[in-house]
Amino acid sequence: MTGIAIDLTGKGAIVTGAASGIGRASARMLAQAGAQVLCCDKAEAVAAVAEGIVADGGQAQAMEMDAGDEADVIRAVALAEQSFGGLDIYFANAGITGGVRSLFDATPEIWAEVLRVNLIGPFLAVKHGSAAMRKRGGGSIVMTASVAGMRANAGPAQYSASKAGVINLAQTASYDLAGSGVRVNAICPGLIETEMTRVLYDYAKATGGESWIGARNAMRRGGEPDEIAAMVLFLSSPLASYVNGQALPVCGGLSASHPYGPRPDPDEVQRAIAEMKAREAAAG
Repeated sequence: MTGIAIDLTGKGAIVTGAASGIGRASARMLAQAGAQVLCCDKAEAVAAVAEGIVADGGQAQAMEMDAGDEADVIRAVALAEQSFGGLDIYFANAGITGGVRSLFDATPEIWAEVLRVNLIGPFLAVKHGSAAMRKRGGGSIVMTASVAGMRANAGPAQYSASKAGVINLAQTASYDLAGSGVRVNAICPGLIETEMTRVLYDYAKATGGESWIGARNAMRRGGEPDEIAAMVLFLSSPLASYVNGQALPVCGGLSASHPYGPRPDPDEVQRAIAEMKAREAAAG
């Protein structure tokens, strides 16, 4: 009996938000499985991610793009088709939080930008990514949603609402693409240590509350980007050939229960972090 391995050799992939965190980990893992990866991000650091993949023997290119801009998405899909011979995988991962703030401190402009990146971005991935995938007889579109899109009190209102939209988009798009061979799924991470969640980890450290990070899930710890990337790899592979229209939590068990805890005051978060950094600077 031979082992099971995921082989994506010959597959073309786009990963947005690839300059850091979950996107970077996923781009690397897809490349390790043999995929040719177009690493996309607004940040210039995305070039170093692609260069690192190539240095490790993988195949990757970098493109600076705005995942919520239709012209940029069209250019990315065209580049993937030109460079890789086609598009088979699109991981719509780019996202923003809109800041740690209460609903009453948010503005329509903040909401509009969060929705543009977090929800319009995945919509554009489906619209244009699926058109390219149909030429190949199918493919896999994976979107980053969040446990915050499944239940209240897991993130600020604008972020949570955008991620709830991603979940419904995955479900709806799977039927819009019925019979096409293109699968659409969403991943719902719990609290993962990335640049996006740095403020929460810094706050926990500043207040001596590191244990808070895992207190709300059954694993009793926060997650790592590679643990989300592993689900991206699975959903992008033939092993997930019958998984479609789903929102899959990768959260250490957080979504299995209904934990509740008061969210810290946003001003207190910033104050505690500033004091911690001042202490570190004085000691350094």
